[in-house]
Amino acid sequence: MKKSICFLALMAMLAIHIQAQQPNESMLTVHVNEGSTTISKHIYGHFSEHLGRCIYGGIWVGEDADVPNIRGYRKDVFEALKALNIPNLRWPGGCFADEYHWKDGIGPREGRPEMINTHWGGVVEDNSFGTHEFLEFCKLLGTEPVICGNVGSGTVEEMSDWVEYINFDGKSPMTDLRIANGKEEAWGVKYWGVGNESWGCGGNMTPEYYANEYRRYATYARNYGDHKLYKIAGGANSWDLKWTETLMKNVPNWMMDGISLHYYTVPNTWSNKGSATDFDEKDYFVTLKKAGEMDELITQHSTIMDQYDKDKRIALVVDEWGTWYDVEPGSNPGFLYQQNSIRDALVAGLTLNIFNKHADRVRMANIAQTVNVLQAVILTDETRMILTPTYHVFDLYKPHMEALSLPFHLQSPEYTQENEKLHALSASCSKSPDGTINITLVNIDPKNSINLTCTLDGGEAKNVKGRVITSATITDHNTFDEPAKVAPTDFTDVKIAKGKIEAKLPARSLVLLQIK
Repeated sequence: MKKSICFLALMAMLAIHIQAQQPNESMLTVHVNEGSTTISKHIYGHFSEHLGRCIYGGIWVGEDADVPNIRGYRKDVFEALKALNIPNLRWPGGCFADEYHWKDGIGPREGRPEMINTHWGGVVEDNSFGTHEFLEFCKLLGTEPVICGNVGSGTVEEMSDWVEYINFDGKSPMTDLRIANGKEEAWGVKYWGVGNESWGCGGNMTPEYYANEYRRYATYARNYGDHKLYKIAGGANSWDLKWTETLMKNVPNWMMDGISLHYYTVPNTWSNKGSATDFDEKDYFVTLKKAGEMDELITQHSTIMDQYDKDKRIALVVDEWGTWYDVEPGSNPGFLYQQNSIRDALVAGLTLNIFNKHADRVRMANIAQTVNVLQAVILTDETRMILTPTYHVFDLYKPHMEALSLPFHLQSPEYTQENEKLHALSASCSKSPDGTINITLVNIDPKNSINLTCTLDGGEAKNVKGRVITSATITDHNTFDEPAKVAPTDFTDVKIAKGKIEAKLPARSLVLLQIK
């Protein structure tokens, strides 16, 4: 009898062990005929601030530089961004925007005044990259510029003049000045931010005070001809719901088109953020958990906005988001230069999936930042350049841009760390104008693959192809000596069986499935 009990116990333990070795199972049902919201391409926007080596050495090197360039713009960076089809680019900040006086950055470069960048490193800003340089860069890229005006240390007249300088084709002092500086026709910039982080580096204002200031500045930021402005009010810092409610209550809906929201994924504390590459699974879990909080954050701000704007006319613009770690050892602390691993790629995929989910309210977002700063998509080192894992995520997600968001139901296994649990799998589904179904999937489980069975409710899967981003370890990242350690490859572990799509999603991976 004792032998039988021991045998049964041994078999039970063996069964548990075998079960533990099996991949997790997941079910996804996509309702292919029920979508009603288009995913704005502007969700996939970028941010370039006069901070560290984002502009100088990143985007701009000057016409006489040894680095190959196109009219002063780094050729390799330009080509990488062009390939990404970036929909918009925000400039000149960030905190820098509220100490930037635009007239210092126009006219002959040799005559432009120098200033100290007090926010970022105390370095000299020579203003060689100004309004003309930025807008011509956007024109070359085929991307929409997003300009953030100076409310913190500027004046209503200064911002009003800037709008006129850029957008007015008639006779005026600002038009004459623009023409004298070599630009005959107006650029016609649509997107304008009225201040940045006015609750902090942009003036340490109360929400009530900023709401009044916004009304003044927005009044004199005028439309010229067909150039109708899309005005973005400076919104909340992460969970400051009062800020959002105060703006919605005190600023008439017709005066603003968007309210910004800033949220950074910081694994530890602001004084000890942690390393971008030297971290363990506990740090990894906390980072992914905090990134996932973007969903609830948007939900709470959107709920407040819904009370005052039931038609969702005003967009929630998440114009600063991404991971923020301690700077790389040996780099200037004020330059915010950090590496970028597969962990950051997973954060980017999770976040973009969340934005797509809330596409009815989130219609613009900007990752911080484009080159050499925070969760950059590109890193440069003198003449060398690398694409980060985050760059490859934006490339992977391009099919969602201007596609119809599709509702879906996802059953996800859990990823457990000590006593906490997260959904291991995140998804986003859309339909392109040609009928292609696009599904992006993020498996944050660092050790276990997931078996996915996908059903198209209202459609039939005839052909499927995929791409995948994954790596051997959670700390893997690209370096200038090994620039393609983390890079997308064709995803072949997928098939159609009995009308359903079956795929095995690797651990710590992002997968794009395209179904016809």
